[in-house]
Amino acid sequence: MNWDQIAGNWKQMKGRVQSEWGELTGDDLDMVEGDRTRLEGKIQERYGKTKEEARRAVDSWIERL
Repeated sequence: MNWDQIAGNWKQMKGRVQSEWGELTGDDLDMVEGDRTRLEGKIQERYGKTKEEARRAVDSWIERL
């Protein structure tokens, strides 16, 4: 699955995102609106990760979808 598919189905994907990163709130996911950069930023913010760590976490998650 690629990011365009995820973004296009964001409403359906929010549950999977929240399963992976439980500290992200519904409001966080609404703000992300399917934007990968915003998701990575929220992961950085909530989990104290670096930009690169957040990018790798999202890459890993996409590979497992």
